[in-house]
Amino acid sequence: MYQKISSFTALALGALFPLGFAPLAYELVAPLSLGALFFLWSNANPRQAAFLGLWFGIGAFGVGVSWVFISLHNYGNMPYFLAVIVVGLFIFLLSLYITACGYCQALFVNVSRVTRMLMVMPVLWVLAEWLRGWVLGGFPWLYLGYSQVDTIFASLAPISGVFFVSLVTGVLGSAAILILVGTFREKVWSLCAVAIFFGFTLVAERLVFVQPHGGLMSVSVIQNNVALSDKWNVGEAQNIAAKYLNTSAAETRADLIVWPESALPFYFDELPTLVLRQLIEHPADYLFGILERQTGDVGHYYNSAVAVSKELTFYRKKHLVMFGEYLPFPFLFDWLLSYLDIPQSDFSSWPAPQLPLELAGEKVGVTICYEAAFQNQIRASLPMATVLANISEDSWFGNSLAPWQRLQMARFRAQESGRPLIRASNNGLSAIIDHNGNLINVAPIFEQHVLRGELQPTEGSTPFVQYGNSILLLIIALLLIIALAIGRFDKFRMRN
Repeated sequence: MYQKISSFTALALGALFPLGFAPLAYELVAPLSLGALFFLWSNANPRQAAFLGLWFGIGAFGVGVSWVFISLHNYGNMPYFLAVIVVGLFIFLLSLYITACGYCQALFVNVSRVTRMLMVMPVLWVLAEWLRGWVLGGFPWLYLGYSQVDTIFASLAPISGVFFVSLVTGVLGSAAILILVGTFREKVWSLCAVAIFFGFTLVAERLVFVQPHGGLMSVSVIQNNVALSDKWNVGEAQNIAAKYLNTSAAETRADLIVWPESALPFYFDELPTLVLRQLIEHPADYLFGILERQTGDVGHYYNSAVAVSKELTFYRKKHLVMFGEYLPFPFLFDWLLSYLDIPQSDFSSWPAPQLPLELAGEKVGVTICYEAAFQNQIRASLPMATVLANISEDSWFGNSLAPWQRLQMARFRAQESGRPLIRASNNGLSAIIDHNGNLINVAPIFEQHVLRGELQPTEGSTPFVQYGNSILLLIIALLLIIALAIGRFDKFRMRN
């Protein structure tokens, strides 16, 4: 009976976990629900802890990434029951990271509960998040740190990124639970942990790593809310192009005009000369998404961004979406394509490093859609870039949590890098974000809108830009060493 109650509790805690993220953003919910899971783990053997982690993961990902069903069924035209099976399997696989985390923390049998909850469990949780971000292409959603984008703990992001915020938040969530239900000794150690991490965060909040570069940049983002059913309809191509041109024509005060991912439904070599001439003759520079193709013995197709300034320059997408933009292991998954109707789903990844694009007198580090979820994609253009831009097509997610989650992640990329970020989305939540991750302006969702604003380009490097996750890994190693040393000391003291 206890096991059944604990499993249900873990499932419920997991379902609560995503409420800490956008759009609801109840910042305390995610760390407290995780802290409660850690408390359940502290009273479980390895097998029990693994199952508790599995149930927590099913609850968390079942709610938090439910939008995958919308992408597959509503827009990918996958049959309902097959989409349910695929999404269910996807949620189960994601939950295995938390399952492994629960099992591994229970192996620290010589470590006291307070040490496990304040050191071992948060460290293993962050390692599980990190692994989930790169194994099989990675799925970097619902990292605990993202829930703190509007709190004081976001000031830790420039030091060592979102995983460091996850670590600190995990420790504080555990400490809060122990302060409520722990022994006197556990309450004392938990209060000490809270004091240490709050003090460190207050210091970090006052640190300045970047400086302004030049004057303000005036930006206009064109969000035309083009339906996917129209976007790849050949008969609508000219109308879509005309709408973007006409809407942009009035933006004569802008330094830079940005359109979303694959804004024009042409290959670049098909782009009408008249369209290109209008872009070049406009007083503003342009950045927009378009498809490219290279013919030859082996044809290659690229999801690209083109910069129109003194000359034409390109950025080609490197980190493609599995099953959406390319098919892994075709000999295994060819059958899946027969159930999907995703236009342009056979792209090539651009293999070479790419420099920031020169636009409006600044160096702009460009990413396309999903790439903004990956830290290293942003770091690749830094510290050279003085502005970041992400062009996206979020219509695949429909009216779900995903667009809000993606905006939250984009804000974190700005915080980590110390760079302002322009987010251009076809169907909504286009945004202009300052270098601290604050929203300067944001467009409504599912509306045609011209988003205008000014941002301040920056230069310099945050510690995260310089060292990536190296600082985090050193902290993790140090915490594990301390935990093991405390465990050995406690064991020696009990023997004597």
